[in-house]
Amino acid sequence: MTDKTELDPITLEILFNGLRSITDETFIALTRSAYSTNIKERRDHSTAICDAEGMLVVQAENSIPIHLASMVGLMRHLREKFGPDDIHEGDLFVANDPHVAGGTHLPDINMAQPVFVDGKLVAFVCNIAHHADVGGMAPGSMAGGMSEIYQEGLRIPVVKLFRQDKLQQDLFDILLLNVRLPEERRGDYYAQIAACRLGARRLQEVIEKHGRDTILASFGEIVSRTEKRMRDGIRSIPDGVYRFEDVMDDDGLGAVDIPIRLRIDVAGDRITADFTGTAPQVQGNINVTMNATQAAVAYCLKAMLDPEIPNNQGVLDACQVIAPEGSMLNCIAPAPVAARANTSQRIIDVIIGALADALPHAAVGAANGANTTAVFSGITPRRDGVIFIWKRWAAGLADGTIVTARTVCRSISPIRPICRWKSSRPNIRCGSPVTG
Repeated sequence: MTDKTELDPITLEILFNGLRSITDETFIALTRSAYSTNIKERRDHSTAICDAEGMLVVQAENSIPIHLASMVGLMRHLREKFGPDDIHEGDLFVANDPHVAGGTHLPDINMAQPVFVDGKLVAFVCNIAHHADVGGMAPGSMAGGMSEIYQEGLRIPVVKLFRQDKLQQDLFDILLLNVRLPEERRGDYYAQIAACRLGARRLQEVIEKHGRDTILASFGEIVSRTEKRMRDGIRSIPDGVYRFEDVMDDDGLGAVDIPIRLRIDVAGDRITADFTGTAPQVQGNINVTMNATQAAVAYCLKAMLDPEIPNNQGVLDACQVIAPEGSMLNCIAPAPVAARANTSQRIIDVIIGALADALPHAAVGAANGANTTAVFSGITPRRDGVIFIWKRWAAGLADGTIVTARTVCRSISPIRPICRWKSSRPNIRCGSPVTG
């Protein structure tokens, strides 16, 4: 077979579901083997398969939309830094930096493992997980008041954590030395490593069953099919220019009413989201990298036009995004970005506002456009060290909300084994001004 291999729709769907099952299995494996409540309970992680060039093909069903940006960013920087002769079977790459490694904020640790068949690189299996602490000036690495990325935690460029199946212990020692709870971080790293290895085995099994050329042909077909569906949805938007703007209330360091301005141009199956006029990057840590802005736009369009479209490169390729370099939505180093999810959600509010008249059936009422982050930290008397519990709650919802990060409020029972906790009885507030 060649690159011109044609797959009938039934075969393609079977292959797509086979690949999706791999990402779903690795997602569950990472959930169950992680040490921190942030991953095993809040499930702030994602898994995916990319082709040999780094194009994202399949993402797990329960993956987080903003992680689409981090995985695509990681693979872009990985392929730029490492040529074909520098990638070997048994290698495993790790990174997190938003400015030099394609990440969106430092707590999200990215991993990618190359998959070889008959000595040839055919794909990468990837995952990303939000670690409860990556060092920096505050427990949890998510506090306000950080004015540059150096304060937010350990910055990791794209490096090899494993070289041909051999752990680079000196590098791993550095990663663990710079965090507040190295035992828990080690456990989460191992969970991510195990998920990568599981994904590589499963993908090799699928390739052995269906043939390498057939699977490689399916990669391109899956992405092109997704892009076509997105463009079909874009055609449902009347041609024209749509505008909207909103503000971030403040950045935590003095800037207030920070504008986000958007112009959307629609012509047939082409759409451009232009954020020219948005405020310059701010001192507080609500800045967003360009790939995170792209993910927010792609996610929102997908949710409004065709929610069942799978997340992959085709979603990103169907829409053009413009944001001036150095702006809050395309920040440059050393801009802090820890709380970028708040801005990402406000981006989504702006997109919905712009398209509300064109797509009234898909537009939801304005939400609070942000999420509340609460970090609990302290010393447990039952063992040495510092215990961190990190949760995120949604608040102030009106008619509905769309979020790019996983927002949950779960039982506190998983926390009880590691710290003493006293809570009042959960209840529903009576007399709230919001109906529901």
